[in-house]
Amino acid sequence: MRPDDVPEIGQVERRCFTNAWPLSAYRRELQHPEQNHYLVIRAAPPEDHPPEPLAANGFGPRSIARRTLLPLGLGRRPEADQRGKASPVVGFAGMWTAFDEAHITTIAIDEPYRGRGLGEVLLACLFDEADRRGATWMTLEVRVSNESAQALYRKWGFAVQGTRRRYYSDNNEDAHIMWSGALSDPGYRAELAVVRARLAARLDRAVEGFSPRMGERPAVPAPPPPWESGGRA
Repeated sequence: MRPDDVPEIGQVERRCFTNAWPLSAYRRELQHPEQNHYLVIRAAPPEDHPPEPLAANGFGPRSIARRTLLPLGLGRRPEADQRGKASPVVGFAGMWTAFDEAHITTIAIDEPYRGRGLGEVLLACLFDEADRRGATWMTLEVRVSNESAQALYRKWGFAVQGTRRRYYSDNNEDAHIMWSGALSDPGYRAELAVVRARLAARLDRAVEGFSPRMGERPAVPAPPPPWESGGRA
């Protein structure tokens, strides 16, 4: 996410949440990249403008880190369409990092683009960044009524560890506090690798449905999950 993305982020957020942040909050967060990490996901750019990876500071090319939980080649430069306008933002996510914890603050996908695995892609990117920054744990708050988000987080190994009473100001709803497993634990990383493979297979099949070139590739088999899977965070 860059400062010039913020007005569009605000539009998407107001369509997703009843308690949207002010735009100034995002601008303030982006001033402290050493403490925060915010990213956007955009509609696919034209095929004749292949995206380039960004550096850690968001302004130059980089290669995907070798120590990664989901190296899907994400985090791309905003690409312009043939009219010179950047591809629209369809979702965004963010987190804070402090000491050995990464706190997910928000995950949002615009309504027309839901159900395609994009929220899970954003969550995977946050896992990658938390891992890159050396975090040991990930945590978040989620509405007690948001069962679909809770199911996604459980799929990635989060578990409810407590409740914050009357946490949401719009309706005084409680929030569950969820924590991930330890990112350094080999067993947990193996579980995440299985979830990652299933997501990659899902994305491959989705691309095959729209691209004749990709349609020539055989579908990637999805391994079974190691446990029963059951944002704004």
